[in-house]
Amino acid sequence: MSLYVLDSDIIRLLRDKHPKVVARIQGVSLPDEATTTVITAHEGVMGWHTYLMKAKTPLDVEFGYTELAKTIVGFTGIPILGFSVAAISRCEGLFKLKLNIGRNDLRIAAIALEAGGVVVTRKLRHFSKVPGLMIQDWSV
Repeated sequence: MSLYVLDSDIIRLLRDKHPKVVARIQGVSLPDEATTTVITAHEGVMGWHTYLMKAKTPLDVEFGYTELAKTIVGFTGIPILGFSVAAISRCEGLFKLKLNIGRNDLRIAAIALEAGGVVVTRKLRHFSKVPGLMIQDWSV
């Protein structure tokens, strides 16, 4: 069984119906599973929240809420892995390695490592710094 943990860039491509990403998702079947993390969901919601707080025109506000709704709908039906105490502890260990990776990406990596999953992302160079982390890019 393979557990695929979709990063935010892949979630966006899936939402935008990127043909290669859609084909790979459709190819995932039991016992394999495609999932994401609560960190990725949080990033998506907070990104649009930040956009909306800066929106100046009615068109900007409409666009922001439309995209926020798409983001929320995009997470329905896909399992979301939580940030467990074990993953938090692993993340703290990764942070001490000074890998020059953002905190949320370290959190995603820690969640995937704890779950025995493969991070699906376009940031291969970035995530390849994490020891023991399996990564794939479904957009190529």
